[in-house]
Formats: sequence, C-alpha cells, structure tokens
Amino acid sequence: MIRTGIFGGSFNPIHNGHISLARQLREKAGLDEVWLMVSPQNPLKATADLLDDQIRMEMARLAIEGETGIKASDYEMHLPKPSYTWNTLQALKQDYPDREFVLMIGGDNWQLFDKWYHADDIRENFQIVVYPRRGAKGGVEGLDLIDISSTEIRQLVKAGKPIDHLVPKAVAEYITRHKLYA
Repeated sequence: MIRTGIFGGSFNPIHNGHISLARQLREKAGLDEVWLMVSPQNPLKATADLLDDQIRMEMARLAIEGETGIKASDYEMHLPKPSYTWNTLQALKQDYPDREFVLMIGGDNWQLFDKWYHADDIRENFQIVVYPRRGAKGGVEGLDLIDISSTEIRQLVKAGKPIDHLVPKAVAEYITRHKLYA
C-alpha cells in the first residue's frame, strides 16, 4: 500500500509554509506522498478574495515543481458539490485501491472536527494526522512551522509590498504577472 497524505486547502495562494509542512509531515507520518488537494470554491462561501479554482491549481503546481513526494491535485474539483471530506476520502479509496489515505488537518480544524460531515466514520476508517496551527492546541510535535497565512500574503500584495520571501519564486512571479490580489 502506498501511504498518501491528503492535505486539503484553498491554497489562496499556496506559500512556503504549506510546502514546508507537506515535506515535514510526509517524513514524520511515514508517508510515501502528500497530495495537496486544492479545494473547489464553495458556492455558499464565495468571497471576492478566492481566486478561480484553475488559477489556484496552477499556483500549486508551480510551487511544487522539483519537489519529491508532493503532488498538486485537482481531484476534489471533479466531485459533486458540496465537497465533504468524507465523500472525497470514499471516492479516493475507490479510485485508488492501492493506496492508504491519511487525512492531514490543522489543529484549528481538529477542534471543530466533531461538526464535520461523517466525523466518526472518518475517524474509524482513516488515520488522521493533526498539525499545529496558530491559536490552536495539539498536533504533531517537533515540526518547524513557518508562521505565514495566505490572508497576510494577499494583504501584502494589495499594499504593493514584496512576497518573495513567503511564496516559492514561481508563485510570486505568477501573482505579479497576472496581477492577482492587487
């Protein structure tokens, strides 16, 4: 079985903290791969700041070029909406029977996990790796977390300030070239 971590998010934009976390969790959780699962825009939570699914997907692909064991995935974008994690994990299990999927979530989401759709089923059927998040307790010990948020990056871009130190070079160039978040 190929142990595959599912690290979901809007990645709006993807940043160095996401990449570092994926690398570290891959090693600490004994995973063969980590799939960065770019979440589709939730029509019920549409915000002006959330970029189109394909643009966020392209930035994720650019961010992981040359990375070993980390892949950008648009899998969830092709599933029926709304996209509940339980449905995604069930579909992945069916489509990839040679893989064992491990859910990777932040401590902030873990605190709310009981409210998730089919939370008990997820707990019973899938390993869950919780990583620390700002303001949340718990998570895998010994991670070198880079305290960056996508919200802060969007604010910096809007203010005309540099983000090169916060996102992979290719992502910074893509954001500048396409005048995203400005």
